[in-house]
Amino acid sequence: MDSEQADRATAITVLLPDDHAVVRRGVHDLLDDEPDITVVGEGATVEQALVHVPALRPDVAVLDVRLPDGDGVTVCRELRSSMPDLACLILTSFDDEEALLDSIMAGAAGYVLKQIEVSDLVSAVRTVARGQSLLDPAAAAKLMARLRGGQDREQQSNALTERERDILALIGEGLTNRQIGQRLHLAEKTVKNHISRLLAKLGVERRVQAAVIAIHDCPSEGPSSVFRDERPPPLPPVARNAEVRRTDTGRWVA
Repeated sequence: MDSEQADRATAITVLLPDDHAVVRRGVHDLLDDEPDITVVGEGATVEQALVHVPALRPDVAVLDVRLPDGDGVTVCRELRSSMPDLACLILTSFDDEEALLDSIMAGAAGYVLKQIEVSDLVSAVRTVARGQSLLDPAAAAKLMARLRGGQDREQQSNALTERERDILALIGEGLTNRQIGQRLHLAEKTVKNHISRLLAKLGVERRVQAAVIAIHDCPSEGPSSVFRDERPPPLPPVARNAEVRRTDTGRWVA
């Protein structure tokens, strides 16, 4: 096997369900030109996506929010219920706050607008394939402003304790109270109490609102990536082989 074949064998596999043929072809060619990314299939409808993704089992599904027979958010939710390791990247023309919230609740790893720069789209696919999460900065900022009603974001975040920050980050990963408790070695009731306090400090009422804040506020390696790959098991693929230790503050570092 030559080096090019070896690269393709270990490449990130992607499936593209989008009802716009021109857009789909453009994204296909763009991603397939990358040596570490291979587009394994396409689709134009929800029905096709629900058939092709389980059959081809890609690492990443790039989903349009609006499809002729449904929506990409529903596709994401249904696929991830049986394929929890699938990374769904929502790619849309619409700066829709409700769609962004729904995408997070459905377990999407990322949400970006089609106006994204070419290089940023490639980076987005790589980011979600590594098990990290991202949001379009403009969409996230707009939603954050609405969620917080113009309140000072930095002041609210600074009010959180180290433990509350840890829990907020895990909420952003989509973990349940029980999973958070297992990760941080806390009782589920203790986690629930921490969450009640951090919601009050952040000035929000719903867990999904806290998830948006977590995704927007967590330290990052760049403008889109929001989770470091410095997590204890269970971890995204990029971090599973990393040596980690727990500090006195409860944070995990490499």
